Amino acid sequence: MAILDRLTGRIHPALALRRAMQLAENGKPAEAFPLMAIAARAGIPEAEYRVARCYLEGLGVPPSQSEGARWLRRAADRGSADAQALFAALCVAGLAGREDGGDGANSESLFKSEFSQDPDFETAFRFARKAAEAGSATGQAILGYILTKGPKAMRDLDAAHGWYEKSAAAGCPEGCLGLALSLARRKQPEQRVRIAVELRRAADAGLPTAIYFLAVLTEHGMGVPVDLESAEALYQLAAEKGFASAQFRLGLALIEGSLSRQDPVAGEAWMRRAALAGNLDAAHRLGEHYVKGPRPDYAEAATWYRRAAEGGHQLAARALASLYLSGNGVAQDAEEGTRWLRAAANDGNRQSQVDLANLVLEGAGEADDGINVAAWFGATASSGDLVAAFNLGLCFAEGVGVRKDQERAAQWTRRAAEGVAEAQYMYGRMLQEGRGVTADQSEARIWFERAANAGMVDAQVALAEMLYNGHGGERSLISSAHLFKQAAAAGHAGAMFAIGALYETGQGLSLDRKAAQKWFAAAAERGHGHAQLMLGRYLSKGIAGEHDLSAARIWLERAAAQGVDEAAEELADAEPG
Repeated sequence: MAILDRLTGRIHPALALRRAMQLAENGKPAEAFPLMAIAARAGIPEAEYRVARCYLEGLGVPPSQSEGARWLRRAADRGSADAQALFAALCVAGLAGREDGGDGANSESLFKSEFSQDPDFETAFRFARKAAEAGSATGQAILGYILTKGPKAMRDLDAAHGWYEKSAAAGCPEGCLGLALSLARRKQPEQRVRIAVELRRAADAGLPTAIYFLAVLTEHGMGVPVDLESAEALYQLAAEKGFASAQFRLGLALIEGSLSRQDPVAGEAWMRRAALAGNLDAAHRLGEHYVKGPRPDYAEAATWYRRAAEGGHQLAARALASLYLSGNGVAQDAEEGTRWLRAAANDGNRQSQVDLANLVLEGAGEADDGINVAAWFGATASSGDLVAAFNLGLCFAEGVGVRKDQERAAQWTRRAAEGVAEAQYMYGRMLQEGRGVTADQSEARIWFERAANAGMVDAQVALAEMLYNGHGGERSLISSAHLFKQAAAAGHAGAMFAIGALYETGQGLSLDRKAAQKWFAAAAERGHGHAQLMLGRYLSKGIAGEHDLSAARIWLERAAAQGVDEAAEELADAEPG
């Protein structure tokens, strides 16, 4: 108000406005503003609207959001459709302050803050409707947006579509964009060409959102021919205008070479710009880039994961949790790792829920974590998810978040066993041990076989043992040896020990003491106690031809440390003299 209070003069307001418009058109906003202010103080709506624009854009006067909104409101109340449309847009963006419940005449108290507030859709709707009904194409586009994106009670997609059509017909770029998006929501393939046409009209007017969506259509050939070079150019244009989604897509395309060229350095630069602009996928992707690159940089990855995780990105939160739990790139902190894992799990990330459940089974986490874990799996399992059913079975088996109940554990595990290999193996164990179900060796063997055929190593070993011992069916030493070898190839120490035993006895495999020692050694190096005993015995007695008392003692001591009973006796025999 201080600036306007100093503006005096005897020029007629209408003449002042006319002269101000001439000066503004000639690029002299500082000279135009005082004259425009005279007309605005006289209550001329056009002048009030123009003064508002000067304040909002900093033309001839220091920029002021609050003063701009105040003068816009005055012009809007006097019936200026342009002012009504722009004021509605400010309300949607939370930049117009709040009404005091009166008629708006005493508006100085309404705009005390220059900062954005929550959207005021009620006021926006009222002024946008006035502007739209007065024929403002911009007002029609804004009203369409409010009817589409406003509070649920205010939404009316059909009415929004109608206003977008009117706005687009008048040539308003925002109306063209709104109409294209409205048509896309209707999912009518025959409208694809029209969607592309409307997006092109909006893109030609320079709207970054329209340029981005036109790039998507051009990349995938929806309503327009596929043209990867043109798509990249459109992404580039939208990216240069600051549209974060376009920056992300362009960065990704340049890194992967999925459009017309490959330039990883430029791609990473665009990805960084997108992440810094708030694109969570870009921040997560940068984290992945630094973790999985040829030279991992976990500290840099943690920075980007954290940026995405703080914005609610589930995968980034889980990745950040992993870094804290392992101590890669950050100081190892189980509590912080669990906190981020919990955040991802609470947001519905299924793998994070499983990871958190595993931590709870190990005794980590908070008191409520077990209850939450059981609730997550219970809700999802009831809808038919077999993985969730398996995890719920584990909860009942271990008493995580629920009372331990082996019968219910068996019921849920049986349900999951229809399609989950881990559940097939676990259910086989339950049948083998009579845990939660009546013991049934032949049925256990069937479930072990299903899990083994799915490639589960523990199931291969369990089935091999049953085949070797003839439990639950016929004995088959050859089939048993074959399964043990499959599991051994996957690194299973118990299977390696079993192969050594088969070579030693000549059951299922031809007698071969050297081969037996080789497999005992492989299992011993992986910490298998009985394999360490056998290797020590072989070396101390030279069973396979190699005699090494020093090495024998080392392996026997390791076996004894694991509590293998015979190791102490073997050690006495291995002492010199």
